[in-house]
Amino acid sequence: MTSSDALPVAVIGAGPVGLAAAAHLIQHGLPVKVYEAGSTVGANVRDWGHVRLFSPWEYNTDTAARALLQSHGWQEPPGKAMPTGSDLYEAYLKPLAETSEMAAVIETGAAVEAITRQGADKVLSRGRETKPFVLAVSTGNGSIRRDLARAVIDASGTWTVPNPLGAGGILAEGEAENADHIAYGIPDVLGRDRAAYEGRTTLVVGAGHSAANVLLDLARLAERNPATSIVWATRGENLMRVYGGGRSDQLPARGELGSRLKALVDSGRVTLVAGFSVVRVRTAGGQVMVEGETASGLREIGPIDRIVVTTGQRPDLNLTRELRLDLDPWLESSKALGPLIDPNVHSCGSVPPHGHRELAHPEPGFYTVGIKSYGRAPTFLMLTGYEQVRSVVAAIAGDLAAADDIHLVLPETGVCSTNLPVDGAPASSGCCGGPAPAKADACCVADAVAKAEGQSGCGCGPAKAPEKVAEPAGCC
Repeated sequence: MTSSDALPVAVIGAGPVGLAAAAHLIQHGLPVKVYEAGSTVGANVRDWGHVRLFSPWEYNTDTAARALLQSHGWQEPPGKAMPTGSDLYEAYLKPLAETSEMAAVIETGAAVEAITRQGADKVLSRGRETKPFVLAVSTGNGSIRRDLARAVIDASGTWTVPNPLGAGGILAEGEAENADHIAYGIPDVLGRDRAAYEGRTTLVVGAGHSAANVLLDLARLAERNPATSIVWATRGENLMRVYGGGRSDQLPARGELGSRLKALVDSGRVTLVAGFSVVRVRTAGGQVMVEGETASGLREIGPIDRIVVTTGQRPDLNLTRELRLDLDPWLESSKALGPLIDPNVHSCGSVPPHGHRELAHPEPGFYTVGIKSYGRAPTFLMLTGYEQVRSVVAAIAGDLAAADDIHLVLPETGVCSTNLPVDGAPASSGCCGGPAPAKADACCVADAVAKAEGQSGCGCGPAKAPEKVAEPAGCC
């Protein structure tokens, strides 16, 4: 049996959070190996390179990565400027990967297909923690090699595993057969994909920031070519999350994104079909018809030339099938994060500080970080991932004091509800952070933590009287 002591820490994914993990490992003097399935680092970021982030540079770079870059003469971009995905790659990820320290540990075109323990499947318990991890790595030549690691940080993200068009988490009838009419994610409507959308009718399905970006780009395209028609379908009827908090959002660009989208709908430039759950796609000549369930029965939208599916992503759990994971049962996030980020409970777009303890699993030495740690939950900021990996790496290095000293202050959305609408009822705002532990004298987890530390609370609190339906947003 191979000893784990001299083995590297494996980092899966060379996106912003994966490279940050590698930078922290290098800073701690720990051996590291980074595996990136794409042909370059930041491959997923480059796929949405045309999209401008609503968070500025100051929220999108990591402390250890900045220190490494600056040691090579890197000039940091202006902190308040908002980069596109391409800017993030060209001005930050690419030069970071090209530093001598990083270049020596990154392998591109290397897809990790599975992770296990040496000589032990998921069932074996005895001596499990002493066995090194085994990574099955494919380099595209048809063969699989087996690499060993002392610990694994999974920062592979969720971008390449989109949720389907069909409601209920499964493909709609006819979705696979009509794949040539369907795009997932955020197509470059004004650039490389323009010909597929200009002068055509496009249906955008989804109610998040990705949908907003696509709809705004399509509206710009329609200004240039009025034959371009836009339909927007959402499963829910209350669009509070995507319309956002406007001027109350601490990221002004995020608030403006929702405000601009609402203005498009109000003006009639985008046709909104709310409360529509897709169940079927059928061919109609060279176009398609989309059928969905509504409160009043089945309804069809169409004919449609293109469908853009922006219904979120989900984690690839096949990768870790032979590991012992503790996941939230419906979000598939790290279990401890589930109550804090559950979109059924609140829409703050924020989460209390968390680190290695919340991101660990029953499999010692394995951590899920970055957007994958959120599972199917939306609204993840890179700043969260950077603090996650700082804590995780400190724990791997044995510095538990630093690992537990977690500081994370995220910009609030200005929208925060704990009682999201049911059957179209209006939402009420209140305290965020997930439900408080049973029997705790607190309105949420963050409130309970604050009181446990001797504070009066997190500052929001529950409604004071039954007749009052809204409270100001507080501890998001």
